[in-house]
Amino acid sequence: MAGTDEDAVAAAEDALYVLTAVLLTPAKFPSVLGDDYVEACAALGLPPLADGYGLVLGQDGDGARWTVVIDDVSLVAVAVASWDCGMEYDLSPDERTVVAALPGWPLPVAVAAPGVPAPHDPVPESADQPALSPPDTAVWGPAQRRMGADEIAAQWAQWRAQIDDADFPAPAGSAGSVDGGPEDGPEEEGDAGAGEAEPDSGDGVEAAGRDGVTGRAGATDGTGTGAFGHSGVRRVLAEARAYIDTPPPLGRVRSSFASGDARTLRADGPGWSLVARTDDIAFVLLDEEPGEVLPVGRGPSLPGLLEALDRMAVRPS
Repeated sequence: MAGTDEDAVAAAEDALYVLTAVLLTPAKFPSVLGDDYVEACAALGLPPLADGYGLVLGQDGDGARWTVVIDDVSLVAVAVASWDCGMEYDLSPDERTVVAALPGWPLPVAVAAPGVPAPHDPVPESADQPALSPPDTAVWGPAQRRMGADEIAAQWAQWRAQIDDADFPAPAGSAGSVDGGPEDGPEEEGDAGAGEAEPDSGDGVEAAGRDGVTGRAGATDGTGTGAFGHSGVRRVLAEARAYIDTPPPLGRVRSSFASGDARTLRADGPGWSLVARTDDIAFVLLDEEPGEVLPVGRGPSLPGLLEALDRMAVRPS
């Protein structure tokens, strides 16, 4: 396994100043690293263990960046939950739980340890692999698209408030399949309304921004199919529907808590991300649509798709 060299582990463990930590599990992983848990593990050279890992990011006494991978997932979960609540928590992993010590950081860290040199990559002699570095999110691409979906999931109420249900009128004579998939045939109207969020100089969506997709979702034509619909949305719905019959890699569809009896769904695929609530609408982001957010109306079809995805999704334990 990459990063298990004893000297590298010893170097990282020697006076490691812990700055932050994140979970790397099938149900919760830094989506900037990949569309699913397997892909995220591969980015770090780790096998996708069923129970997952905890990633501890810190600096050694020389200021070098290290990512210590541990198998004590619950320890990291408690630390993260405590920090999120504004509580102090001394995260000190037992050396017996260390799986690997990887040079560098796979994610950006905005803080640094006091009293040591500024963060820098370890010297090559102290590691047996190139240093990790965060994915490039300066331009629109898969990493930026997934970050945008994360932002929408975290700020659902803010995004949903910008969409009026009147934006999704049912076309006359429309027909939708009860299983959540779009109807076949170029002339048949589905029930998934999609509209592009137009960037502007004020509160519009910012294309290729470092902070992910921000601003507001734009208007919709209320169909999602046909001459005025969005072919990308039809493709996403079809590929998401295919997940029900052919399960995708672990973690590609995730379900988390939402208000009431609803669940928040995250699904990703080649070039797309979908964020939805099981009791509401969905938003789609596409690699080929930089900075755009495409709202998808509920209609008679989407609920069945979301319920089916939720049944097969990975959930936090």
